[in-house]
Amino acid sequence: MESFEFESGRVLENVEVAYFTSGVPKYDDEGNIINAIIYSPTLQGQYSFFTQYKDLVNIDQINKDDYFFIRIFSLGNPRSCSPSTTDLRYNFPNYTFKDRINFKKQFLAEKFGNIKKLFGIIGEGVGGYETLTWACEYPDDMEFIIVLNGSYKVSGYSYVIAKCIDGIIDSSDDFYSDIYDASLSKAVVIISRLIFAGYFSKNVLENLSSDELDVFMEDYIDDTLSMDIYDFKFRNDCILKYNLEDKISNVKAKALIIGMEGYLFNNVETQVIPLGDFIEDSKLVIFHPKRQSYYEDEDYSMIISELQSFLNRVKK
Repeated sequence: MESFEFESGRVLENVEVAYFTSGVPKYDDEGNIINAIIYSPTLQGQYSFFTQYKDLVNIDQINKDDYFFIRIFSLGNPRSCSPSTTDLRYNFPNYTFKDRINFKKQFLAEKFGNIKKLFGIIGEGVGGYETLTWACEYPDDMEFIIVLNGSYKVSGYSYVIAKCIDGIIDSSDDFYSDIYDASLSKAVVIISRLIFAGYFSKNVLENLSSDELDVFMEDYIDDTLSMDIYDFKFRNDCILKYNLEDKISNVKAKALIIGMEGYLFNNVETQVIPLGDFIEDSKLVIFHPKRQSYYEDEDYSMIISELQSFLNRVKK
């Protein structure tokens, strides 16, 4: 994009946006795409249920050609416009979740001008925060939303972790240095270890040996090294300010809310279940993971069935 203006008023020029598409667009009589779905998985795709979803369902059950999926890498993600990729580092503009939504909306308008209304938005984890923010701020933009392990605010364990990350970064004496010191890379490793625990259910996490945890943790850290400490800093600041308590009732879209019991980052009782009360046209589904080991296969048939049923309903 030629430029992007933040809520704060700061403007960046020549803004890069990474995206990809899958599926087949369908058009109305005026040439507008009518089956576009924005997709926002977790930060780490290999831990995302929705990333794996296409491998869990039979092509006869859900025809991928019915939908045109668009994934736009968010503002702050190093694959798009971020502190590291712009080389602005600590001078990057502070951004909010509304900025992240406006970033995607502007790109859609410029790249896909024939999408007048989204069919839906799907988000998981922090991607769910984006999905709910979009539905609150621009309630007429979509027909439906699907949120997995999302919440209307950061609280409890997720808030404590975000504050710990903030403390780790603030304690880095070299944060404002002109040279990216090795100590900053070490801080990123510590931050990644903190975040790592949120990607497993308690059942699985507590049944992994220390050696297994070390291996999986190191694999996770390797996958996060594309983000530097400045990417983490601005993303974490954004998360700490996330709160839709005063706006969540604005949602007009049909909503499927899925909570995964036993995951540390989202307390189902206090962060997920209330969404079913706040959003008028919503269905709430709580999934109880049964696998006790990382090496066991989880039975996701209940979630898949709910997704199929919901998508069939909103298509009519």
